Amino acid sequence: MIANPVPWPHGARCAVAFSFDMDGESNLLQNLADKAPGMISARSLLRFEARTAVPRILEIFARHGLRQTFFVPGWCAEAYPQAIEQILAGGHEIGHHGYLHEDPNSLDEAGEEEAFWRGREALIKATGTPPLGYRAPSYAFSQRTLGHLVAAEIAYDSSLFGDDAPYLIEDAQGRGTLELPSVMALDDWTQYGDFEMFRSGASIASPQRAMEVFRAEFEAAWTYGGHWIPVWHPFLSGRLSRAMTIDKLIEDMQAKGGVWFATLGEIAAHLRGVIASGAWTPYREKLPF
Repeated sequence: MIANPVPWPHGARCAVAFSFDMDGESNLLQNLADKAPGMISARSLLRFEARTAVPRILEIFARHGLRQTFFVPGWCAEAYPQAIEQILAGGHEIGHHGYLHEDPNSLDEAGEEEAFWRGREALIKATGTPPLGYRAPSYAFSQRTLGHLVAAEIAYDSSLFGDDAPYLIEDAQGRGTLELPSVMALDDWTQYGDFEMFRSGASIASPQRAMEVFRAEFEAAWTYGGHWIPVWHPFLSGRLSRAMTIDKLIEDMQAKGGVWFATLGEIAAHLRGVIASGAWTPYREKLPF
Protein backbone atom coordinates (compact mmCIF):
# COMPACT_ATOMS: atom_id res chain seq x y z
CA MET A 1 0.00 0.00 0.00
CA ILE A 2 3.06 2.28 0.11
CA ALA A 3 3.94 2.78 -3.53
CA ASN A 4 7.61 3.56 -2.93
CA PRO A 5 8.82 1.98 0.33
CA VAL A 6 12.34 2.70 1.53
CA PRO A 7 14.79 -0.23 1.74
CA TRP A 8 15.61 0.02 5.43
CA PRO A 9 18.94 -1.17 6.90
CA HIS A 10 19.48 -4.84 7.77
CA GLY A 11 16.21 -5.85 6.11
CA ALA A 12 14.12 -4.03 8.74
CA ARG A 13 10.39 -3.80 8.11
CA CYS A 14 10.14 -0.19 9.29
CA ALA A 15 12.05 2.68 10.85
CA VAL A 16 11.12 4.07 14.27
CA ALA A 17 12.19 7.44 15.65
CA PHE A 18 10.66 8.59 18.93
CA SER A 19 10.88 12.35 18.38
CA PHE A 20 10.13 14.77 21.20
CA ASP A 21 9.55 18.53 21.06
CA MET A 22 11.00 19.97 24.28
CA ASP A 23 9.16 23.30 24.23
CA GLY A 24 9.37 24.14 27.94
CA GLU A 25 7.83 27.53 28.69
CA SER A 26 8.58 28.94 25.24
CA ASN A 27 5.08 28.42 23.86
CA LEU A 28 3.51 30.13 26.86
CA LEU A 29 5.93 33.06 26.79
CA GLN A 30 5.47 33.52 23.06
CA ASN A 31 1.67 33.43 23.00
CA LEU A 32 0.84 35.05 26.34
CA ALA A 33 3.86 37.28 26.88
CA ASP A 34 2.05 39.87 29.04
CA LYS A 35 0.49 37.32 31.39
CA ALA A 36 3.00 34.47 31.30
CA PRO A 37 5.42 35.67 34.01
CA GLY A 38 2.68 35.51 36.63
CA MET A 39 1.05 32.26 35.46
CA ILE A 40 2.74 30.16 38.12
CA SER A 41 0.55 27.08 37.77
CA ALA A 42 0.90 26.96 34.00
CA ARG A 43 4.64 27.51 34.22
CA SER A 44 5.00 24.75 36.80
CA LEU A 45 3.30 22.39 34.33
CA LEU A 46 5.87 23.27 31.67
CA ARG A 47 8.91 23.42 33.96
CA PHE A 48 8.12 19.83 34.94
CA GLU A 49 9.41 18.95 31.50
CA ALA A 50 13.10 19.74 31.95
CA ARG A 51 13.28 18.78 35.61
CA THR A 52 11.41 15.47 35.63
CA ALA A 53 10.04 14.39 32.26
CA VAL A 54 13.18 14.59 30.14
CA PRO A 55 15.33 12.63 32.63
CA ARG A 56 12.56 10.03 32.88
CA ILE A 57 12.37 9.63 29.10
CA LEU A 58 16.15 9.47 28.82
CA GLU A 59 16.24 6.74 31.46
CA ILE A 60 13.73 4.70 29.45
CA PHE A 61 15.76 5.15 26.27
CA ALA A 62 18.99 4.20 28.04
CA ARG A 63 17.47 1.04 29.45
CA HIS A 64 16.44 -0.04 25.96
CA GLY A 65 19.66 1.07 24.29
CA LEU A 66 18.02 3.73 22.11
CA ARG A 67 19.27 7.07 20.78
CA GLN A 68 16.49 9.35 19.54
CA THR A 69 15.74 12.97 18.53
CA PHE A 70 14.67 16.00 20.58
CA PHE A 71 13.61 19.22 18.86
CA VAL A 72 14.42 22.18 21.10
CA PRO A 73 13.69 25.91 20.71
CA GLY A 74 16.81 27.98 21.19
CA TRP A 75 15.31 29.72 24.22
CA CYS A 76 14.88 26.35 25.93
CA ALA A 77 18.50 25.44 25.25
CA GLU A 78 19.48 28.64 27.05
CA ALA A 79 16.98 28.23 29.89
CA TYR A 80 17.55 24.52 30.60
CA PRO A 81 21.25 23.77 29.98
CA GLN A 82 21.24 20.78 32.33
CA ALA A 83 18.52 19.07 30.27
CA ILE A 84 20.51 19.70 27.09
CA GLU A 85 23.60 18.21 28.71
CA GLN A 86 21.63 15.13 29.73
CA ILE A 87 20.23 14.67 26.22
CA LEU A 88 23.67 14.95 24.66
CA ALA A 89 25.24 12.65 27.26
CA GLY A 90 22.78 9.95 26.17
CA GLY A 91 23.95 10.24 22.57
CA HIS A 92 20.68 11.73 21.37
CA GLU A 93 20.18 14.22 18.55
CA ILE A 94 19.00 17.79 19.11
CA GLY A 95 17.05 19.42 16.28
CA HIS A 96 16.09 23.01 15.51
CA HIS A 97 12.64 24.18 16.66
CA GLY A 98 12.74 27.97 16.35
CA TYR A 99 13.86 30.31 19.12
CA LEU A 100 10.78 31.01 21.29
CA HIS A 101 8.46 28.58 19.50
CA GLU A 102 7.41 31.36 17.12
CA ASP A 103 4.79 30.43 14.50
CA PRO A 104 6.54 31.25 11.18
CA ASN A 105 3.20 31.78 9.44
CA SER A 106 2.34 34.55 11.91
CA LEU A 107 5.64 36.38 11.34
CA ASP A 108 6.72 38.72 8.61
CA GLU A 109 9.83 37.96 6.56
CA ALA A 110 12.21 39.67 8.97
CA GLY A 111 10.57 38.05 11.99
CA GLU A 112 10.88 34.53 10.62
CA GLU A 113 14.49 35.13 9.64
CA GLU A 114 15.32 36.40 13.13
CA ALA A 115 13.61 33.47 14.87
CA PHE A 116 15.22 30.85 12.63
CA TRP A 117 18.80 32.06 12.83
CA ARG A 118 18.65 33.08 16.49
CA GLY A 119 17.35 29.63 17.37
CA ARG A 120 20.05 27.95 15.31
CA GLU A 121 22.83 29.96 16.91
CA ALA A 122 21.52 29.16 20.40
CA LEU A 123 21.63 25.43 19.61
CA ILE A 124 25.15 25.68 18.20
CA LYS A 125 26.25 27.41 21.38
CA ALA A 126 24.57 24.78 23.54
CA THR A 127 25.67 21.68 21.61
CA GLY A 128 28.81 22.71 19.75
CA THR A 129 27.46 21.66 16.35
CA PRO A 130 24.87 22.97 13.87
CA PRO A 131 21.55 21.09 13.99
CA LEU A 132 20.94 18.60 11.19
CA GLY A 133 17.14 18.71 11.38
CA TYR A 134 14.30 21.17 11.71
CA ARG A 135 10.69 21.00 12.82
CA ALA A 136 8.62 24.17 12.46
CA PRO A 137 6.94 25.25 15.70
CA SER A 138 3.25 24.28 15.53
CA TYR A 139 4.02 22.70 12.12
CA ALA A 140 3.84 26.25 10.75
CA PHE A 141 6.15 25.76 7.76
CA SER A 142 5.84 28.95 5.72
CA GLN A 143 6.53 29.80 2.09
CA ARG A 144 9.88 31.21 3.23
CA THR A 145 10.98 28.35 5.48
CA LEU A 146 12.57 26.18 2.81
CA GLY A 147 14.91 29.01 1.86
CA HIS A 148 16.24 29.15 5.43
CA LEU A 149 16.68 25.36 5.52
CA VAL A 150 18.70 25.46 2.31
CA ALA A 151 20.86 28.36 3.54
CA ALA A 152 21.53 26.58 6.85
CA GLU A 153 22.29 23.27 5.07
CA ILE A 154 19.60 21.48 7.06
CA ALA A 155 19.71 17.77 6.18
CA TYR A 156 16.04 17.10 6.83
CA ASP A 157 12.75 18.65 7.85
CA SER A 158 10.02 16.94 9.87
CA SER A 159 7.15 19.42 9.78
CA LEU A 160 4.92 18.21 6.93
CA PHE A 161 2.37 15.50 6.22
CA GLY A 162 2.54 15.00 2.45
CA ASP A 163 3.17 11.25 2.25
CA ASP A 164 3.50 8.01 4.18
CA ALA A 165 7.10 7.74 3.01
CA PRO A 166 9.97 10.25 3.08
CA TYR A 167 10.25 12.59 0.12
CA LEU A 168 12.20 15.60 -1.13
CA ILE A 169 10.97 19.18 -0.89
CA GLU A 170 12.55 21.54 -3.42
CA ASP A 171 12.31 25.10 -4.67
CA ALA A 172 12.09 26.14 -8.32
CA GLN A 173 15.88 25.86 -8.64
CA GLY A 174 15.95 22.29 -7.35
CA ARG A 175 17.41 23.24 -3.97
CA GLY A 176 15.86 21.56 -0.99
CA THR A 177 16.04 18.92 1.68
CA LEU A 178 14.56 15.63 2.78
CA GLU A 179 11.12 15.59 4.35
CA LEU A 180 10.50 13.02 7.10
CA PRO A 181 6.74 13.37 7.51
CA SER A 182 4.61 12.42 10.46
CA VAL A 183 0.83 12.27 10.92
CA MET A 184 -1.41 14.13 13.37
CA ALA A 185 -2.53 10.84 14.90
CA LEU A 186 1.00 10.52 16.31
CA ASP A 187 1.00 13.91 18.04
CA ASP A 188 0.37 13.51 21.77
CA TRP A 189 -1.49 16.86 21.87
CA THR A 190 -4.37 15.04 20.15
CA GLN A 191 -4.58 12.67 23.14
CA TYR A 192 -3.48 14.67 26.17
CA GLY A 193 -3.56 18.36 25.28
CA ASP A 194 -6.67 19.78 26.91
CA PHE A 195 -5.30 23.23 27.78
CA GLU A 196 -7.33 26.41 27.52
CA MET A 197 -4.16 28.52 27.62
CA PHE A 198 -3.01 26.95 24.36
CA ARG A 199 -6.47 26.93 22.77
CA SER A 200 -6.38 23.15 22.59
CA GLY A 201 -9.65 21.29 22.89
CA ALA A 202 -8.53 17.67 22.91
CA SER A 203 -10.19 15.50 25.53
CA ILE A 204 -7.66 13.84 27.80
CA ALA A 205 -7.39 10.17 26.88
CA SER A 206 -6.12 7.39 29.07
CA PRO A 207 -2.61 6.21 28.20
CA GLN A 208 -4.10 2.93 27.06
CA ARG A 209 -6.50 4.67 24.65
CA ALA A 210 -3.71 6.86 23.31
CA MET A 211 -1.54 3.80 22.76
CA GLU A 212 -4.28 2.18 20.69
CA VAL A 213 -3.89 5.05 18.23
CA PHE A 214 -0.09 5.09 18.35
CA ARG A 215 0.15 1.31 18.03
CA ALA A 216 -2.22 1.24 15.05
CA GLU A 217 0.09 3.64 13.20
CA PHE A 218 3.08 1.47 14.09
CA GLU A 219 1.42 -1.72 12.89
CA ALA A 220 0.62 -0.07 9.56
CA ALA A 221 4.20 1.17 9.16
CA TRP A 222 5.61 -2.24 10.05
CA THR A 223 3.26 -4.07 7.68
CA TYR A 224 3.92 -1.88 4.66
CA GLY A 225 7.53 -0.84 5.06
CA GLY A 226 6.94 2.68 6.34
CA HIS A 227 8.32 4.78 9.17
CA TRP A 228 6.88 5.71 12.55
CA ILE A 229 7.72 9.21 13.81
CA PRO A 230 5.60 10.44 16.72
CA VAL A 231 5.63 14.10 17.71
CA TRP A 232 5.56 13.94 21.48
CA HIS A 233 6.18 16.50 24.20
CA PRO A 234 7.94 15.55 27.44
CA PHE A 235 5.59 17.57 29.64
CA LEU A 236 2.70 15.51 28.24
CA SER A 237 4.04 12.05 27.47
CA GLY A 238 6.63 12.17 30.26
CA ARG A 239 3.98 11.98 32.97
CA LEU A 240 4.31 8.78 34.96
CA SER A 241 1.41 6.68 33.66
CA ARG A 242 2.11 7.71 30.07
CA ALA A 243 5.82 7.01 30.37
CA MET A 244 4.98 3.52 31.62
CA THR A 245 3.10 2.80 28.41
CA ILE A 246 5.98 4.14 26.30
CA ASP A 247 8.32 1.78 28.13
CA LYS A 248 6.00 -1.15 27.33
CA LEU A 249 5.59 -0.03 23.72
CA ILE A 250 9.35 -0.10 23.19
CA GLU A 251 9.53 -3.56 24.72
CA ASP A 252 6.83 -4.80 22.36
CA MET A 253 8.46 -3.21 19.32
CA GLN A 254 11.78 -4.82 20.15
CA ALA A 255 10.13 -8.18 20.73
CA LYS A 256 8.29 -7.96 17.39
CA GLY A 257 11.54 -7.51 15.51
CA GLY A 258 12.17 -6.02 12.11
CA VAL A 259 12.35 -2.51 13.55
CA TRP A 260 15.22 -0.11 12.92
CA PHE A 261 15.41 2.36 15.81
CA ALA A 262 17.29 5.47 14.74
CA THR A 263 17.54 9.20 15.20
CA LEU A 264 15.98 11.29 12.47
CA GLY A 265 19.47 12.36 11.47
CA GLU A 266 20.46 8.72 10.99
CA ILE A 267 17.33 8.11 8.93
CA ALA A 268 18.18 11.09 6.73
CA ALA A 269 21.74 9.83 6.24
CA HIS A 270 20.46 6.40 5.24
CA LEU A 271 18.01 7.94 2.77
CA ARG A 272 20.75 9.96 1.12
CA GLY A 273 22.80 6.81 0.83
CA VAL A 274 20.13 4.76 -0.92
CA ILE A 275 19.30 7.71 -3.18
CA ALA A 276 22.96 8.05 -4.18
CA SER A 277 23.26 4.32 -4.87
CA GLY A 278 20.10 4.26 -6.96
CA ALA A 279 18.44 1.78 -4.60
CA TRP A 280 15.58 4.20 -3.93
CA THR A 281 14.17 7.21 -5.73
CA PRO A 282 12.08 9.64 -3.66
CA TYR A 283 9.07 11.64 -4.74
CA ARG A 284 9.95 15.31 -5.31
CA GLU A 285 7.57 18.05 -4.27
CA LYS A 286 8.04 21.65 -5.41
CA LEU A 287 7.49 24.49 -2.96
CA PRO A 288 5.73 26.84 -2.63
CA PHE A 289 2.50 25.23 -3.78
